[in-house]
Amino acid sequence: MMGMQVVRFEKNHTEKWGVVEENRIKLVKGNYPTLADFLEKGQEEAQRILEDTSAESVSFDDVTLLSPVTKPARIICQGANYSSHRTESGMEANRPPFNLLFSKADSSLSGAYSEIIRPSNVELLDYEIELGLVIGSNINEAIEVTDDNLHEYLAGIVLTNDVSARDVQFVQGQWLRGKSYRTFCPTGPILYLLDKEEVPRIHDLELNLWVNDELRQSASTNQLLYKPAETLTDVSQVMDLSKGDMVLSGTTGGVAMNLTPDLLKQVSDPTQSVESKRKTLVENQLKNGNKYLKEGDVVRASIKSKDGKINLGEQRNVVISHSLVTAE
Repeated sequence: MMGMQVVRFEKNHTEKWGVVEENRIKLVKGNYPTLADFLEKGQEEAQRILEDTSAESVSFDDVTLLSPVTKPARIICQGANYSSHRTESGMEANRPPFNLLFSKADSSLSGAYSEIIRPSNVELLDYEIELGLVIGSNINEAIEVTDDNLHEYLAGIVLTNDVSARDVQFVQGQWLRGKSYRTFCPTGPILYLLDKEEVPRIHDLELNLWVNDELRQSASTNQLLYKPAETLTDVSQVMDLSKGDMVLSGTTGGVAMNLTPDLLKQVSDPTQSVESKRKTLVENQLKNGNKYLKEGDVVRASIKSKDGKINLGEQRNVVISHSLVTAE
């Protein structure tokens, strides 16, 4: 068996779901307002549509692709989950003794081709390619997830970009705020619903991100410090997860941010004023090559297996500035 490439899109002011086959989208007929609805009631229909040679289809050019992950959804994120990113963040490269978990508002969800809006108060706008894990079963108690039963809890995988305002995240010490501005979570275009036998392949996917065609991030999910099964076990000890929620598994090295342990200590010092910490961080970061996102930059990202059989598509997001966002 093979998994399914699923998309959510808008056509004629109506939101629909479809299954991708040979560069066309075969229409799923039912009405499923949320990803949870689709996973609950639409998956079987999608499988039938995929096998129906006479099913109605549309071209990608004729639709607007939307995020396949929908509101309401918990978005739980893993921080510093690749050694290379830990190093550039001013941390020790070794696997830490605990999973660094935080959340991201679901209002940050946006499409794979949507614009990324830089708020006027943000100078250090950064990118983070991440593999998103889409939850397939409700989790409301502490469970033990292993590679053998991961398929029972994981519906599929999706490409995401955990866009981050570093001068909010670190200066204010607020990761939720720094990562939750609207448009800060481009997701999709493809939701890949995994067949049970394919689940182990999530440990060997290639991640690549480019800014203006310059390759910035390149890694394999085999480098994840905390693997998906272990992470779902960990999260379940703390909170509930529902069908259609998403766990972001962390980003690799190559982001714009580059902190030394000393700088990280300075901007995290609670005895220093916000103004002082911001000045220190911004001045340091802007003189070090400045790879932060600017208006007009084009961010592209892709995740796929080496053989191309699992392909989450490619994002293309243009950065614009939003002068209407008030400084905070």
